[in-house]
Amino acid sequence: MDAALYSALKLDRIRTEYSTRRINGRSNLEILGALDTPGDAHYHPCPEAFFSQDEGDGGSGRVERVRNWAGSAVFADTIRDVWVYVSPGGEGERDLPLLVFNDGAGYLDPNGPVRATRVLDALVATGELPPVAAVFVMPGRPPDIERPHRPGERPDPRANDQRSFEYDSLTDDYARFVIDELLPMAAALVDVRFTEDPAWRAMIGISSGGICAFNVAWHRPDQFGRVVSHCGSFVAIRGGHEYPVLIRHSERKPIRVFLQSGERDADILFGNWALANQTMAAALEFAGYEARFEFGTGGHNLRHGGALFADTLRWLFATNDGDDPQTGQE
Repeated sequence: MDAALYSALKLDRIRTEYSTRRINGRSNLEILGALDTPGDAHYHPCPEAFFSQDEGDGGSGRVERVRNWAGSAVFADTIRDVWVYVSPGGEGERDLPLLVFNDGAGYLDPNGPVRATRVLDALVATGELPPVAAVFVMPGRPPDIERPHRPGERPDPRANDQRSFEYDSLTDDYARFVIDELLPMAAALVDVRFTEDPAWRAMIGISSGGICAFNVAWHRPDQFGRVVSHCGSFVAIRGGHEYPVLIRHSERKPIRVFLQSGERDADILFGNWALANQTMAAALEFAGYEARFEFGTGGHNLRHGGALFADTLRWLFATNDGDDPQTGQE
Protein backbone atom coordinates (compact mmCIF):
# COMPACT_ATOMS: atom_id res chain seq x y z
CA MET A 1 0.00 0.00 0.00
CA ASP A 2 1.48 3.33 -1.02
CA ALA A 3 1.46 6.44 1.16
CA ALA A 4 -1.36 8.11 -0.78
CA LEU A 5 -3.75 5.19 -0.30
CA TYR A 6 -2.70 4.80 3.34
CA SER A 7 -3.62 8.45 3.91
CA ALA A 8 -6.81 8.24 1.86
CA LEU A 9 -8.04 5.38 4.03
CA LYS A 10 -7.21 7.53 7.08
CA LEU A 11 -5.00 4.81 8.51
CA ASP A 12 -2.47 7.47 9.47
CA ARG A 13 -5.02 8.96 11.89
CA ILE A 14 -5.78 5.85 13.93
CA ARG A 15 -3.11 6.36 16.60
CA THR A 16 -3.63 10.12 16.95
CA GLU A 17 -7.03 11.55 16.11
CA TYR A 18 -9.11 8.38 16.30
CA SER A 19 -7.58 7.19 19.55
CA THR A 20 -9.31 10.00 21.46
CA ARG A 21 -12.71 9.87 19.74
CA ARG A 22 -15.93 7.95 20.19
CA ILE A 23 -16.91 6.06 17.06
CA ASN A 24 -20.19 4.15 16.79
CA GLY A 25 -20.62 4.84 20.48
CA ARG A 26 -17.35 3.06 21.32
CA SER A 27 -14.02 4.39 22.58
CA ASN A 28 -10.59 3.22 23.67
CA LEU A 29 -11.46 4.11 27.26
CA GLU A 30 -13.40 0.84 27.34
CA ILE A 31 -10.07 -0.82 28.07
CA LEU A 32 -10.63 0.18 31.70
CA GLY A 33 -13.34 -2.46 31.94
CA ALA A 34 -10.83 -5.16 31.02
CA LEU A 35 -8.35 -4.31 33.76
CA ASP A 36 -10.23 -6.25 36.46
CA THR A 37 -12.86 -8.78 35.44
CA PRO A 38 -14.82 -11.60 37.07
CA GLY A 39 -12.73 -14.01 35.00
CA ASP A 40 -9.63 -12.97 36.95
CA ALA A 41 -11.00 -13.91 40.37
CA HIS A 42 -9.53 -17.41 40.47
CA TYR A 43 -6.01 -16.35 39.45
CA HIS A 44 -3.47 -15.91 42.23
CA PRO A 45 0.33 -15.58 42.28
CA CYS A 46 2.07 -18.91 41.73
CA PRO A 47 3.29 -20.75 44.85
CA GLU A 48 6.88 -19.76 44.08
CA ALA A 49 5.87 -16.09 44.47
CA PHE A 50 5.56 -16.73 48.21
CA PHE A 51 9.12 -17.99 48.51
CA SER A 52 10.77 -16.81 51.72
CA GLN A 53 14.43 -15.97 52.07
CA ASP A 54 14.43 -18.46 54.94
CA GLU A 55 13.68 -21.27 52.49
CA GLY A 56 16.54 -23.08 50.81
CA ASP A 57 20.22 -22.26 51.21
CA GLY A 58 20.50 -19.29 48.90
CA GLY A 59 18.23 -16.70 50.46
CA SER A 60 17.01 -13.77 48.39
CA GLY A 61 18.71 -11.87 45.63
CA ARG A 62 19.98 -8.29 45.60
CA VAL A 63 18.11 -5.43 43.93
CA GLU A 64 19.70 -2.08 43.07
CA ARG A 65 17.66 0.90 41.88
CA VAL A 66 18.47 3.84 39.62
CA ARG A 67 15.95 6.68 39.86
CA ASN A 68 15.32 9.02 36.95
CA TRP A 69 18.03 7.53 34.74
CA ALA A 70 18.63 9.86 31.79
CA GLY A 71 21.31 7.90 29.96
CA SER A 72 19.52 7.19 26.67
CA ALA A 73 20.46 8.81 23.37
CA VAL A 74 18.02 6.61 21.44
CA PHE A 75 15.17 8.14 23.45
CA ALA A 76 16.72 11.51 24.19
CA ASP A 77 15.24 13.88 26.77
CA THR A 78 13.59 11.11 28.77
CA ILE A 79 14.08 9.77 32.27
CA ARG A 80 13.08 6.39 33.67
CA ASP A 81 13.46 4.20 36.74
CA VAL A 82 15.49 0.99 36.52
CA TRP A 83 15.99 -1.87 38.99
CA VAL A 84 18.67 -4.55 38.58
CA TYR A 85 18.37 -7.90 40.35
CA VAL A 86 21.08 -10.51 40.90
CA SER A 87 20.00 -13.85 42.32
CA PRO A 88 21.84 -15.71 45.06
CA GLY A 89 25.02 -17.18 43.59
CA GLY A 90 25.14 -14.60 40.84
CA GLU A 91 27.51 -12.07 42.35
CA GLY A 92 30.80 -11.39 40.60
CA GLU A 93 32.07 -11.80 37.06
CA ARG A 94 29.82 -14.50 35.60
CA ASP A 95 28.00 -14.83 32.32
CA LEU A 96 24.58 -14.69 33.91
CA PRO A 97 21.31 -15.58 32.17
CA LEU A 98 19.31 -12.40 31.74
CA LEU A 99 15.66 -11.40 31.89
CA VAL A 100 14.51 -7.89 30.94
CA PHE A 101 11.06 -6.76 32.13
CA ASN A 102 9.25 -3.88 30.44
CA ASP A 103 6.92 -1.92 32.76
CA GLY A 104 9.27 -3.36 35.34
CA ALA A 105 7.65 -1.97 38.49
CA GLY A 106 4.54 -4.08 37.96
CA TYR A 107 6.57 -7.28 37.70
CA LEU A 108 8.80 -6.33 40.62
CA ASP A 109 6.03 -5.36 43.05
CA PRO A 110 6.42 -7.69 46.08
CA ASN A 111 2.65 -7.58 46.62
CA GLY A 112 1.69 -7.69 42.95
CA PRO A 113 0.41 -10.54 40.78
CA VAL A 114 3.87 -11.72 39.58
CA ARG A 115 6.48 -10.97 42.32
CA ALA A 116 9.21 -11.82 39.85
CA THR A 117 12.25 -11.70 42.13
CA ARG A 118 10.69 -14.12 44.61
CA VAL A 119 9.87 -16.52 41.79
CA LEU A 120 13.44 -16.27 40.52
CA ASP A 121 14.80 -16.76 44.04
CA ALA A 122 12.69 -19.91 44.35
CA LEU A 123 13.68 -21.42 41.00
CA VAL A 124 17.36 -20.73 41.65
CA ALA A 125 17.09 -22.23 45.15
CA THR A 126 15.58 -25.45 43.78
CA GLY A 127 18.15 -25.66 40.99
CA GLU A 128 15.52 -25.29 38.27
CA LEU A 129 17.36 -22.20 37.04
CA PRO A 130 21.03 -21.33 37.36
CA PRO A 131 21.88 -18.01 39.05
CA VAL A 132 20.34 -15.22 36.97
CA ALA A 133 20.16 -11.46 36.59
CA ALA A 134 17.10 -9.38 35.74
CA VAL A 135 16.58 -5.78 34.66
CA PHE A 136 13.25 -4.12 35.43
CA VAL A 137 12.83 -0.97 33.38
CA MET A 138 10.06 1.59 33.09
CA PRO A 139 9.21 3.42 29.88
CA GLY A 140 10.67 6.87 29.48
CA ARG A 141 8.89 10.04 30.47
CA PRO A 142 9.64 13.75 30.04
CA PRO A 143 11.94 15.08 32.79
CA ASP A 144 9.29 17.42 34.18
CA ILE A 145 7.04 14.50 35.09
CA GLU A 146 8.35 13.74 38.56
CA ARG A 147 7.21 10.12 38.84
CA PRO A 148 5.16 7.52 37.02
CA HIS A 149 1.46 7.56 37.78
CA ARG A 150 0.18 5.41 40.61
CA PRO A 151 -2.83 3.06 40.44
CA GLY A 152 -6.00 5.08 40.50
CA GLU A 153 -4.33 8.24 39.20
CA ARG A 154 -4.81 9.59 35.70
CA PRO A 155 -1.43 9.42 33.92
CA ASP A 156 0.07 12.42 32.20
CA PRO A 157 -0.77 11.92 28.49
CA ARG A 158 2.81 12.78 27.55
CA ALA A 159 4.05 9.76 29.48
CA ASN A 160 1.46 7.56 27.75
CA ASP A 161 2.56 8.86 24.36
CA GLN A 162 6.23 8.17 25.13
CA ARG A 163 5.42 4.66 26.35
CA SER A 164 3.52 3.92 23.16
CA PHE A 165 6.28 5.40 21.01
CA GLU A 166 8.86 3.17 22.68
CA TYR A 167 6.81 0.00 23.08
CA ASP A 168 4.37 -0.12 20.15
CA SER A 169 6.65 1.02 17.33
CA LEU A 170 7.87 -1.79 15.10
CA THR A 171 11.32 -0.27 14.54
CA ASP A 172 14.54 -1.51 16.14
CA ASP A 173 14.84 1.60 18.33
CA TYR A 174 13.91 -0.13 21.57
CA ALA A 175 16.22 -3.04 20.81
CA ARG A 176 19.10 -0.59 20.33
CA PHE A 177 18.17 1.17 23.56
CA VAL A 178 18.20 -2.08 25.54
CA ILE A 179 21.31 -3.60 23.99
CA ASP A 180 23.52 -0.54 23.60
CA GLU A 181 22.45 1.65 26.52
CA LEU A 182 20.41 -0.10 29.22
CA LEU A 183 22.34 -3.35 29.61
CA PRO A 184 25.84 -1.84 29.87
CA MET A 185 24.60 0.49 32.59
CA ALA A 186 22.84 -2.33 34.44
CA ALA A 187 25.83 -4.70 34.29
CA ALA A 188 28.16 -2.01 35.62
CA LEU A 189 25.74 -1.15 38.42
CA VAL A 190 25.81 -4.63 39.92
CA ASP A 191 29.29 -5.63 38.67
CA VAL A 192 28.26 -8.71 36.70
CA ARG A 193 28.54 -9.87 33.12
CA PHE A 194 25.42 -10.98 31.24
CA THR A 195 25.61 -14.02 29.01
CA GLU A 196 25.85 -13.40 25.29
CA ASP A 197 23.90 -16.59 24.53
CA PRO A 198 20.44 -15.52 23.25
CA ALA A 199 18.97 -18.82 24.44
CA TRP A 200 19.53 -17.54 27.99
CA ARG A 201 18.26 -14.00 27.41
CA ALA A 202 14.54 -13.22 27.69
CA MET A 203 12.40 -10.13 27.05
CA ILE A 204 9.17 -9.93 29.05
CA GLY A 205 6.25 -7.48 29.07
CA ILE A 206 2.52 -6.90 29.26
CA SER A 207 0.23 -5.16 26.77
CA SER A 208 2.34 -2.70 24.76
CA GLY A 209 5.31 -4.02 26.74
CA GLY A 210 4.42 -7.50 25.46
CA ILE A 211 4.56 -6.63 21.77
CA CYS A 212 7.72 -4.68 22.56
CA ALA A 213 9.29 -7.84 24.00
CA PHE A 214 8.49 -9.73 20.80
CA ASN A 215 9.67 -6.83 18.65
CA VAL A 216 13.11 -6.78 20.32
CA ALA A 217 13.62 -10.51 19.67
CA TRP A 218 12.25 -10.18 16.12
CA HIS A 219 14.82 -7.51 15.27
CA ARG A 220 17.69 -8.95 17.34
CA PRO A 221 17.35 -12.73 17.73
CA ASP A 222 21.13 -12.77 18.05
CA GLN A 223 20.67 -11.01 21.40
CA PHE A 224 17.32 -12.27 22.73
CA GLY A 225 16.07 -15.75 21.96
CA ARG A 226 13.23 -15.92 24.51
CA VAL A 227 10.00 -13.88 24.72
CA VAL A 228 7.15 -13.67 27.23
CA SER A 229 4.19 -11.55 26.14
CA HIS A 230 1.29 -11.11 28.54
CA CYS A 231 -1.83 -9.69 26.84
CA GLY A 232 0.40 -8.41 24.03
CA SER A 233 -0.88 -5.46 21.98
CA PHE A 234 -0.73 -7.08 18.55
CA VAL A 235 -3.40 -4.62 17.40
CA ALA A 236 -3.66 -1.51 15.24
CA ILE A 237 -1.83 0.96 17.48
CA ARG A 238 1.38 1.45 15.53
CA GLY A 239 1.12 -1.46 13.11
CA GLY A 240 1.36 -4.40 15.51
CA HIS A 241 -1.59 -6.13 13.83
CA GLU A 242 0.72 -6.83 10.87
CA TYR A 243 2.98 -9.19 12.81
CA PRO A 244 1.03 -12.39 11.98
CA VAL A 245 1.46 -11.65 8.27
CA LEU A 246 5.17 -10.92 8.72
CA ILE A 247 5.63 -14.15 10.67
CA ARG A 248 3.95 -16.24 8.00
CA HIS A 249 5.99 -14.66 5.20
CA SER A 250 9.42 -14.50 6.86
CA GLU A 251 12.09 -17.08 7.47
CA ARG A 252 11.68 -18.52 10.95
CA LYS A 253 13.83 -16.82 13.56
CA PRO A 254 15.53 -18.72 16.42
CA ILE A 255 13.25 -17.47 19.18
CA ARG A 256 10.91 -19.22 21.61
CA VAL A 257 7.70 -17.35 22.40
CA PHE A 258 5.24 -17.57 25.29
CA LEU A 259 1.93 -15.76 24.71
CA GLN A 260 -0.89 -15.29 27.20
CA SER A 261 -4.31 -13.66 26.85
CA GLY A 262 -7.87 -14.23 28.06
CA GLU A 263 -11.43 -14.20 26.85
CA ARG A 264 -12.11 -10.92 28.69
CA ASP A 265 -9.01 -9.17 27.35
CA ALA A 266 -9.45 -5.68 25.87
CA ASP A 267 -11.79 -5.08 22.91
CA ILE A 268 -11.58 -1.42 21.85
CA LEU A 269 -11.12 0.73 18.77
CA PHE A 270 -7.52 -0.38 18.36
CA GLY A 271 -8.63 -4.01 18.14
CA ASN A 272 -9.54 -7.15 20.03
CA TRP A 273 -6.61 -8.39 22.13
CA ALA A 274 -7.97 -11.92 22.56
CA LEU A 275 -8.39 -12.41 18.82
CA ALA A 276 -5.08 -10.71 18.06
CA ASN A 277 -3.19 -13.06 20.37
CA GLN A 278 -4.98 -16.09 18.94
CA THR A 279 -3.97 -14.92 15.46
CA MET A 280 -0.38 -14.47 16.60
CA ALA A 281 -0.34 -17.96 18.12
CA ALA A 282 -1.70 -19.45 14.90
CA ALA A 283 0.92 -17.64 12.81
CA LEU A 284 3.75 -18.83 15.07
CA GLU A 285 2.48 -22.40 14.85
CA PHE A 286 2.11 -22.12 11.05
CA ALA A 287 5.70 -20.92 10.70
CA GLY A 288 7.07 -23.68 12.92
CA TYR A 289 8.12 -21.63 15.94
CA GLU A 290 8.62 -23.06 19.40
CA ALA A 291 5.66 -21.28 20.93
CA ARG A 292 3.17 -21.76 23.74
CA PHE A 293 -0.15 -19.96 24.03
CA GLU A 294 -2.15 -19.86 27.25
CA PHE A 295 -5.68 -18.55 26.80
CA GLY A 296 -7.64 -18.09 30.00
CA THR A 297 -10.77 -16.46 31.35
CA GLY A 298 -9.28 -13.17 32.50
CA GLY A 299 -8.84 -9.63 31.30
CA HIS A 300 -6.07 -7.17 30.48
CA ASN A 301 -3.77 -7.58 33.46
CA LEU A 302 -1.00 -9.75 34.93
CA ARG A 303 -3.12 -12.00 37.14
CA HIS A 304 -3.22 -15.01 34.81
CA GLY A 305 0.38 -14.42 33.75
CA GLY A 306 1.44 -14.25 37.39
CA ALA A 307 -0.32 -17.50 38.23
CA LEU A 308 1.65 -19.18 35.44
CA PHE A 309 4.94 -17.33 35.87
CA ALA A 310 7.11 -20.06 37.38
CA ASP A 311 5.85 -22.61 34.85
CA THR A 312 6.40 -20.05 32.10
CA LEU A 313 10.08 -19.75 33.03
CA ARG A 314 10.45 -23.52 33.28
CA TRP A 315 9.08 -23.89 29.76
CA LEU A 316 10.98 -20.90 28.41
CA PHE A 317 14.38 -22.32 29.30
CA ALA A 318 13.49 -26.03 29.35
CA THR A 319 15.05 -27.10 26.04
CA ASN A 320 18.39 -25.46 26.62
CA ASP A 321 19.38 -29.12 27.11
CA GLY A 322 20.90 -28.41 30.50
CA ASP A 323 23.71 -26.33 29.03
CA ASP A 324 25.24 -24.01 31.58
CA PRO A 325 25.21 -20.46 30.19
CA GLN A 326 28.63 -19.80 31.69
CA THR A 327 30.36 -22.80 30.07
CA GLY A 328 28.05 -23.98 27.31
CA GLN A 329 28.38 -27.50 28.77
CA GLU A 330 26.10 -29.71 30.75
